[in-house]
Amino acid sequence: MFNWLQHFADWLIYSLAGIAKGSKAGDALNFFVYDTLKIFLLLFFITIIMGIINSYFPVEKVRNFLSRKKMYGLEYLFASFFGVITPFCSCSSVPLFIGFVRGGIPLGITFSYLITAPLVNEVAIAIFAGTFGFKTTAIYVISGISLGVIGGYTLGKLKLEKLLTPWVQGILSNAQSEDLLEEDKSTLLKRMPAIIKEAINIIKGIAIYIIIGIAVGGLMHGYLPTGFFEHYINKKQWFAVPLSVIMGVPMYSNAAGVIPVVQVLVAKGVPLGTAIAFMMGVVGLSLPEAMLLKKVMTWKLIAIYFGTIAFFMILSGYLFNVIL
Repeated sequence: MFNWLQHFADWLIYSLAGIAKGSKAGDALNFFVYDTLKIFLLLFFITIIMGIINSYFPVEKVRNFLSRKKMYGLEYLFASFFGVITPFCSCSSVPLFIGFVRGGIPLGITFSYLITAPLVNEVAIAIFAGTFGFKTTAIYVISGISLGVIGGYTLGKLKLEKLLTPWVQGILSNAQSEDLLEEDKSTLLKRMPAIIKEAINIIKGIAIYIIIGIAVGGLMHGYLPTGFFEHYINKKQWFAVPLSVIMGVPMYSNAAGVIPVVQVLVAKGVPLGTAIAFMMGVVGLSLPEAMLLKKVMTWKLIAIYFGTIAFFMILSGYLFNVIL
């Protein structure tokens, strides 16, 4: 599918630039050119598709729908799916989390959204598909949504509302659902200019992270010796998956910045499940997110939230190592 991009990268680096094929610099630059073009191309088209979906499910309508309807458990799945179609990292999804709480949505359902939003969105899907293929991407998306559903349901059953900050408890005690907004009756053709503009703005906002991530991946691809990571993290070491999640927490980034690094880790011998667990720790559990959550959660609740989600991330890592 992307052979033409690989041929272009080969021509640009090895022929036009005259850098020797197989050299460290050549391999690093070839990786950078190919992955940059492929990821931006995929990102544009997938962001357009997700923008179309998102235009029919605005935040206010979803919030009101979840707060008014009884869905017998499907609300967790719906909240996780909404996390997929919103292009937010863990930090930028926190304000929406607060909005959900303000709208009177149960805490467990709100957690489902908060868990899924940074892990699985159009950015992650586009880069993951271009990096690991569509089969692995489908498994990752399903596992990310499942993580949101199971994690949100588990946290909801723990009845943790008493561990929210007094500010949020005051909001909950007075929460009233807002009236549904008037539905937008405009046709898809009329919506497309705004959708395309939003897609371009999203790409502009994350472009620097993509470029930095691919550059780091390119340097690792070209200059780190084969077997470097395999020597320290492999399937034989049972602690590799939990260690990768713990290592990811202080290394905050979004999916755009970390997936190219994950690609190189896998190429260097790190099992895919272990590398994905590392990525989940980076994008789904971060110190900046903890600082923002302090506005709505006590430290005890933050610890419970991080611990529960880290546990499910570790299980996901082991599962990926088994099936892939």
